[in-house]
Amino acid sequence: MDQGITADAISSDVHALCVDGPAHDLLAVMSKFMAIGMPLQDVIRAATSNVAGALRKEELGTLRPGAVGDATILEMRQETVEHVDVVGEIIRSDEQLGCAGMIIGGGWWPEDE
Repeated sequence: MDQGITADAISSDVHALCVDGPAHDLLAVMSKFMAIGMPLQDVIRAATSNVAGALRKEELGTLRPGAVGDATILEMRQETVEHVDVVGEIIRSDEQLGCAGMIIGGGWWPEDE
């Protein structure tokens, strides 16, 4: 990032060997990018519209008229977290993204359901 190189697309790459860490889930990976200095707006774009564009699924990753319209409602949680990478290096942060809920097919699904 110091050299002007950032992630165009962010995914969790979660599979059987990393679901318990270090990837955990997409929000954890997005929070790691924020912890290393990537602006929130760029993190959101890299996990939504940029990925949809790369997959040629323009109806996803956007809330524009005519799109699918499903959305995850995120919140910034003020809590200390240690982000660990695949070699065990730790980055500490005082905030991370959390899921407040989702809108799917026009219906509200709170995070705890």
